Amino acid sequence: MKKLIYITLLLVTGLVAASCVKDLDAYPFNEDDFTSENAYGSDYANYVSGLAKIYRCFNNTSDLQVEDGGASELIRAFWCVQECSTDACKNDWEKDSWTQDINKNTWSTADNAASYALYCRTLHGITYANEFLRQTTDERLADRGCSSDVIAKVHSLREEARLLRAFMYWMSMDTFGDVPFVTEESEFGSASPTVKTRSEVFDFVESELKALTASSDMPAAGSNYPRVDKGTAWGLLSRLYLNAQVYKNTVDANGNVTQKGPAMWSECIAACEEVFKLNYGLCENYPDLFRGDNGENPEARKEMLFAIDYDEISMNSWGGTIFLAESCFQAGDDKDENGNPMYSLGVADGWAGIRVPSEYVFKYFGVTVPEEGYDAEGKYTGVYNYTDERAGMFFIKGHREEMTDLAEFTQGWSFYKYNNIPHNMTREEFASSAKSYGSASAKCGIDYPVMRLAEIYLNYAEACVMDGQAAKGLPYLNALRDRAEIDPLPSYTLEDVQNERAVELCWEAFRRTDLIRWDQFHSGDFLWRWKGGSYQGQGFSQHLLVFDFPQSELTANSNLSHKPGYAN
Repeated sequence: MKKLIYITLLLVTGLVAASCVKDLDAYPFNEDDFTSENAYGSDYANYVSGLAKIYRCFNNTSDLQVEDGGASELIRAFWCVQECSTDACKNDWEKDSWTQDINKNTWSTADNAASYALYCRTLHGITYANEFLRQTTDERLADRGCSSDVIAKVHSLREEARLLRAFMYWMSMDTFGDVPFVTEESEFGSASPTVKTRSEVFDFVESELKALTASSDMPAAGSNYPRVDKGTAWGLLSRLYLNAQVYKNTVDANGNVTQKGPAMWSECIAACEEVFKLNYGLCENYPDLFRGDNGENPEARKEMLFAIDYDEISMNSWGGTIFLAESCFQAGDDKDENGNPMYSLGVADGWAGIRVPSEYVFKYFGVTVPEEGYDAEGKYTGVYNYTDERAGMFFIKGHREEMTDLAEFTQGWSFYKYNNIPHNMTREEFASSAKSYGSASAKCGIDYPVMRLAEIYLNYAEACVMDGQAAKGLPYLNALRDRAEIDPLPSYTLEDVQNERAVELCWEAFRRTDLIRWDQFHSGDFLWRWKGGSYQGQGFSQHLLVFDFPQSELTANSNLSHKPGYAN
């Protein structure tokens, strides 16, 4: 049975009865007990630690019990919901309850670990952000004896906390639509949270982001890696506006979209152009963005607007980039002709889980397999042809083309995108380190790119073509093609943007949101293997465009009810 351990989340998000927590601001009777007052004090470092607790919500796996601890991490949960529910990825872990529902678009009112973790983690982060904002008002800082210098620096931390809260509200409303809503101004501890519509949450996130982009206390772009900064705020605004027709749509009692929201292409264009003015640039070598030293490599860092830090020395996680590196291959694949491990991804274990369906590789990456690319049994020999340099990250030797059995890892293409080997080291040079990163000591130093400049280029290109200004977006689309060493386009259509996003942002947790925006996610006119639970693919109900609330939440909070279409 799944349950939350952290009492903070239980109390503030209303997962337990309000009568249990009459006055959460009351001090304990024992003056030596740990409270916010004696935890923060007047030392600036304590406030940095308080902010770090919010960031930790993205990659924490220690306090939420699901069937697999790694599945409880926010980055991993969001990634699985975004990628495994689409044509870009399938997971063969049939013993994990979430995989079949997500793989086949057959989720229901029953809890599954991925959406459950995503719901709890985002509310957890919002809770911490609200509490941090309550505890860092000028009045409270002054009461604790903080100097004017400390107070000024804490102002900047508060802006980061607001942006992190906005980001988690975006993740939650993108996945669930209408969500429980609480801020630092909400009545604390006396009632369960009420629900705001997705459109209302959109308006709140937009207003917060606009305020943060105008704030002199928001860290300058490129000054705060891997943490959020002013560029992150503009980038999230562009993401918000790009999907405005989805986020502000109207649905009926069955979950069917009856009216799209207003298009906000010009607003998206303007937000992207603000990012272009800032201190970012494309990394010259695409694979370096996903290498084990991407956080230390200035060339890779300059493209990042926001990343989640993973460190092989001090940060050990079963989610995040260790999941993306170890789950994309099986140990038997990564051996030389003498049967010795090669450690091609700078990690020791192969978890054999996620892979890209062949049809996706052929359609978007432009890959072809010559006659000698198949052996007598129809398995891949490892030979394939491509012109797009991003297609060089696949491994297929010994695999089969057709994915007729979702529980068979060797059906489909392994995608070696997330590589723990530093960009300036060879596989052989890093092998001794990689050898030690196995079993219980599995570690990974790849920072997860939550937002990077290439996404903003693509947001811009799409908004421009939809707004009838394709000429403005063309140079940005071609800049990505140039990096991939493929020919530039003389002009482009929405389909060209769709194809480019499918390659450039593959396995970066965009695919579900993209397909929903293009009316392709549920549609019977856009099919892929296993869509809707059928091997041939089939359309499915629009109510599955959002996930239902976890059952435990529906029981605990009377303000929640099933999403339209789920209880029918």
